Amino acid sequence: MSALESLRRLTPQQRNTVIASYLGWTLDAFDFFILVFVLKYIAEEFHTDVPAVSAAIFLTLAMRALGALVFGLAADRYGRRITLMADVLLYSLFEFLTGFSTGLTMFLVLRALYGIAMGGEWGVGASLVMETVPEQSRGIVSGILQAGYPSGYLIASIVFFLLFPVIGWRGMFFVGAVPALLVLYIRRNVEESPAFLKRQAEGRRPFLTVLRENIPLFIWAVLLMTAFNFFSHGTQDIYPTFLETQRNYSSYTVGAIAIVYNIGAICGGLFFGALSQRIGRKKAIVIAALIAVPVAPLWAYAPGPVLLAIGAFLMQFFVQGAWGIVPVHLNELSPDEVRGTFPGFAYQLGNLLASGNATLQAGLAARWDGDYAYALLIVAAVVALIVAALAGFGYEKKDVRFGTEETEEPHGAMRI
Repeated sequence: MSALESLRRLTPQQRNTVIASYLGWTLDAFDFFILVFVLKYIAEEFHTDVPAVSAAIFLTLAMRALGALVFGLAADRYGRRITLMADVLLYSLFEFLTGFSTGLTMFLVLRALYGIAMGGEWGVGASLVMETVPEQSRGIVSGILQAGYPSGYLIASIVFFLLFPVIGWRGMFFVGAVPALLVLYIRRNVEESPAFLKRQAEGRRPFLTVLRENIPLFIWAVLLMTAFNFFSHGTQDIYPTFLETQRNYSSYTVGAIAIVYNIGAICGGLFFGALSQRIGRKKAIVIAALIAVPVAPLWAYAPGPVLLAIGAFLMQFFVQGAWGIVPVHLNELSPDEVRGTFPGFAYQLGNLLASGNATLQAGLAARWDGDYAYALLIVAAVVALIVAALAGFGYEKKDVRFGTEETEEPHGAMRI
């Protein structure tokens, strides 16, 4: 069955769940990526430098692990749907309040609180949608769901391109409160996960009990997500700053290039998500990660904005192509009883371990006389190889049926 055919066969309720989860992650990413476009301007207003303001990225990413645990446990106890609504409201609130920051300290505190709320959205939304759609649709739906991340980046790019000269950096964060309206859609159109309802009827064991029984899998998942987060944030967070400071491009040029590479990211997530349904999750991740390596020099060192945009399009096609497989891969590997918590917590612990990426790259660039290109290239190439290795020698449990206890070892498991 083709990817498009599997989508056509979704019921209206399944489509509503996919739309809600996609929009939740899209708008969450939009709120996050607003910051990467305005680091320089916030630093100027607060009379500090870009590395100091980039600490907000570190705090947001670091606090996402706490959010994934808190909201994941709530999702496993009270349900995916109600938890998702609460999460969307909270991250919208903290985004809005960020625009009122009076100094760097207040700004950093609000970004940390935003990080907690942001950390809960992905795991809860992914478990809700993966437990709702049929097995044969998971690959393409995973690509759609993860495409929400570059979609949010794309919206932030467009808002920056069109509105920043008018509304400034504070106005950008005020616009970030719009996702709160999504709660109305979820409340009206989305039902609870069938697998969650079945599990509730059968009872559930504590998260720590289930985790202790799956320690090797969990450790591997955290390591994989650490590499994945260095892969994505290492190619995204400082890239606009590189274009602004090292290439001296205007906000319009930076916004235009960001629009191009986020279109590439969306296309890559959809392509490799669908491909993983045919060739397997591990193979698709390995292919995407390895092809990113020879693309990296064009992405970092192309001589003009047009070639840079082409390189950035290709880089994000393969980076987010690999990422497009993550939602389905982690949810298929997760134990049934803790699917609301396990994938998101592993993902966000990886974020925590990779949360210093922006500060690291900004610091390396400062040490190398402002050479952001070299800092970007080194991180991208190294972590691409690590992602390929961890995925290729890791676990896979493609098309496992949710809501049934299975004791066999995941297919292709790595002995740890």
